[in-house]
Amino acid sequence: MADSDELAQKVAALEREVAQLREALASRAEIDQAMGVVAAVCRLSPEHSWDVLRQVSQHTNVKLREIAQHVMRWVVTGRLPDEIRPAMRAAVLRTRHRSRRGAAHGLGSDLERGAERDRGVELDRDPESAVQPTAAQEA
Repeated sequence: MADSDELAQKVAALEREVAQLREALASRAEIDQAMGVVAAVCRLSPEHSWDVLRQVSQHTNVKLREIAQHVMRWVVTGRLPDEIRPAMRAAVLRTRHRSRRGAAHGLGSDLERGAERDRGVELDRDPESAVQPTAAQEA
């Protein structure tokens, strides 16, 4: 009897682990897609877009998977939630600043150098206009 109880516990533990791994794989796919959106919209490298998502997650205390889901909804709706938008903008600007500093010291690629890095980040509108400065940023 003890062997069957022990075996049942091991099977249950393995089933939990498999469920967690499946969830992790699904989350990773969402995060990878969101990284692509951030990279394309904000003109960042994949590494920098990962850093942006991570920073937003840490500064908002929202799980990275949920940040990725918000970013993917942003593509459809053109809007980020009010609690995410300022953290995203700040993370993009911080990342761009660090990228420029690295490029100034011979680090970074030619794609990371250029005037478009100095533009503001507008996340209140659709993703296609996210890198355009707002009137407030121009003033």
